[in-house]
Amino acid sequence: MNVCFIGAGSMGSLLTEALIEAGALMPEQVTIATRTRSKAEALAARYPGLAVAADNRSGAKDAKLVFLCVKPSDFRTVLDDIVPALSRDQIVVSITSPIRIASLEEIVPSKVAKIIPSVINSVGNGASLFMFGERLNGDDRDSLLGLFSAISRPVEIREEEVRVASDLSSCGPAFFAFLLEQFIEAAATETGMNRQTASTLACEMLLGTSRMLQKSGCSPAELQRRVSVPGGITAAALAELRDATKDAFPRVLRTTHEKFAEDVEKAESLLRLRKLQERHGNP
Repeated sequence: MNVCFIGAGSMGSLLTEALIEAGALMPEQVTIATRTRSKAEALAARYPGLAVAADNRSGAKDAKLVFLCVKPSDFRTVLDDIVPALSRDQIVVSITSPIRIASLEEIVPSKVAKIIPSVINSVGNGASLFMFGERLNGDDRDSLLGLFSAISRPVEIREEEVRVASDLSSCGPAFFAFLLEQFIEAAATETGMNRQTASTLACEMLLGTSRMLQKSGCSPAELQRRVSVPGGITAAALAELRDATKDAFPRVLRTTHEKFAEDVEKAESLLRLRKLQERHGNP
């Protein structure tokens, strides 16, 4: 199976590297097309056999899977490049959440899916979010799910859930890294503990917490009960933490949803303009 990644930014490079490192793809199966050629050449040097396409169209032409790893603002340009080279047998995968599947299906002749990865897929952990278009058959779905099973836990969601699901799986690592950073800084500032020691303890704690929640079937609420006893130190600290973070995550979600709505409207406007120009013979 030949796979083309259009875009070699942070997520395009991450997916390329993760899938090759996991053995899900061989370098010889991968082609990179990107406007920053040096990034593609760096990947080719790291993984001999990986090909660098001269342009987006030539990269997409012979690929079974075409991953669109570009920003919403770049979609129109990329689609202008690749649509003439696409066929009904190919699968176009967007990893960009504001781009709607229905909008892509109106433009490309190919099968369409949307997959939202997470930065922690680079270490073989975390979820990947799956949304399937109407043209995909069972074998197509199984192929995509199998591919991402090598680096993540694929979870199928409804497209209208993509924002909140992305908040949990894709933005979540940044959110909790921020909280962990604050915890480490407080330990160092308030007590004089060496920051490296504090960081080691905090990161090991987070890793163990994740494993405990995943493997033991222990819920977050149950884990709090296990660690906290009435009248104890942890209980007193949890009460302080509840007060300090009250309504914090509802505000976070409202912020991400508002920004997402803006991004969707901008992306849809660009794609509508492309379709309008196409109808008038001015692509």
